[in-house]
Amino acid sequence: MGHRHGQIIVILIFALLFFGAKKLPELARGLGQGIKEFKKASREMQDEIRNSSNEEPPPPPAPKREEPPKTAASSDETKPPTA
Repeated sequence: MGHRHGQIIVILIFALLFFGAKKLPELARGLGQGIKEFKKASREMQDEIRNSSNEEPPPPPAPKREEPPKTAASSDETKPPTA
């Protein structure tokens, strides 16, 4: 475990020398915001997947009702009488 701490310290010293003391807080803040946004997007995606699997599928559309075809007898009733 001590070996890992030594590596982290070497990386931090290299970052301090490479970026400078003034830039490190800005870089760390930007990295933190990026991680925060990534976690938020990941959480939203997981919630959306859970919600879509819990939803019931929409009911099928109702069948169209067709009017019965008119017969010849019913069409005679609507004609005016001829003289």
